[in-house]
Amino acid sequence: MGADRDVTVTAGAEAGRELAPAGGERSERGAEGPAGVTVATITVRYFAGARAASGVDTESRQAATLDELVGQIVDEHGERLERVLTACSFLVDGTSTRNRALTLTPGAVVDVLPPFAGG
Repeated sequence: MGADRDVTVTAGAEAGRELAPAGGERSERGAEGPAGVTVATITVRYFAGARAASGVDTESRQAATLDELVGQIVDEHGERLERVLTACSFLVDGTSTRNRALTLTPGAVVDVLPPFAGG
């Protein structure tokens, strides 16, 4: 296998230029989207099979909910990651969740954890 690599991806980037979400401006804490919903800047860390499927170790995203985040990473990384995610659990700031409606807070860290073999 090749060396691990870190990649930073900004959701909404097109042709190398960053776009602010509709109805809001970017800030260090995130952006305000439609209807005043805060779109948090978060860090996504991939482990094991999720890392292999995504092709990256870590990336930054802007999303208001875990469901929005999952949609973004599937759009970016494709069907292989989508299949892996069906078996994954998520840690959001160290707390396990499968609740995709969970609101993400600015600065949150989301770990994508596929099932691990062994004991």
